Amino acid sequence: MLTSILREETELIKSYEYILKECDYPDVSSFVRHLIESKSRSILKILQKLNELRARGEIGDGVMASYDRP
Repeated sequence: MLTSILREETELIKSYEYILKECDYPDVSSFVRHLIESKSRSILKILQKLNELRARGEIGDGVMASYDRP
């Protein structure tokens, strides 16, 4: 679920960057830059959460494996 959100956010940034490249109106450019910064922060938070979940999974796997030993 988080990976699909990550993909969507990344695609939005690409769209915003294209708009920014084509835009020559300062107020709109500033607004779009703000959107890009906001989405970039969101992507960072999603990546951090994904890493946290992976780490928890690895710890859980390690604990379970320690009980499987004879």
